[in-house]
Amino acid sequence: MKNNNLKYGDRILYMEGVIVEVHDGCVAVDLKGRLGYLKVPMRMLITDYEVKVGQEVGFNMSFVEQLGDEVNDKYISNLMTRNKKIDEMSSK
Repeated sequence: MKNNNLKYGDRILYMEGVIVEVHDGCVAVDLKGRLGYLKVPMRMLITDYEVKVGQEVGFNMSFVEQLGDEVNDKYISNLMTRNKKIDEMSSK
């Protein structure tokens, strides 16, 4: 059973990054401060402008907290099915 109660209170952090990839369905962002790379669906990007590589973005983020030690077997099964389809298509 999942525990939906977070042990730690939210601490919202303002972060910035630079768009490094633009695709039909997503954008990829390099986070400033060598904090990593983030790919988000285009529908989550709020903008009044045409999206281009090199533009800066800002967002609020909290920490990711693991909810428990149980594995979601349905998710794993779906992931394995997806990866199998990708492998089959790439071998054609």
